[in-house]
Amino acid sequence: MTTSASIAFFDRQFRQQLAGQDFQLNPFELAALPHLRGHVLDYGCGLGNLALAAAAQGCTVTAMDASPAAIAALRDRAGSAALPVEAIEADLRDYPIAGEFDAVVAIGLLMFFDCATADRVLARLQERVRPGGIAAINTLIEGTTWLEVFRNDAHCLFAGDELGRRFAGWDLLHSEFRDFPAPGNTLKSFVTLVARKPLATENQPPD
Repeated sequence: MTTSASIAFFDRQFRQQLAGQDFQLNPFELAALPHLRGHVLDYGCGLGNLALAAAAQGCTVTAMDASPAAIAALRDRAGSAALPVEAIEADLRDYPIAGEFDAVVAIGLLMFFDCATADRVLARLQERVRPGGIAAINTLIEGTTWLEVFRNDAHCLFAGDELGRRFAGWDLLHSEFRDFPAPGNTLKSFVTLVARKPLATENQPPD
């Protein structure tokens, strides 16, 4: 697996959170949690706080992240709590996702890819949602001026309306823009979207 500056950054951050036992859900995870059911894919799960919360409310979760520290900790926490979470360390840029899911989550992930990869990953995640299932996506968008986390890595900031356009035809359950102050008088601008995939329609008989 290729180690990028972003992965190293978050690996250090996750270790600090583990040392401080900081397992609170962030606002984006709290927005997604009520919509999760059935088999959930948490793509870019970080420490797995959302994955564990979803499992605790009856979901079966496949959780993936590129951080070795995060995945090791999640396996330990899920095992100790006897929760149905499969934690997988993976390079999420090109992981061959198999099967369909009742809910697919990607929170704080897409901005860490170059735009071509972000587009491809988003399309792949949408494909993995079964008809009637939901996708919960959160990412930084244009207007963000806090770029320290990207270091020298490629990154992608979607236009503010990009996610909405990419989910045209889906049933929009939640859409929110939020700005947060960041170090150095900079700004983090996020969009969070939760949408339900349309049910497959039966073929209409010929005229």
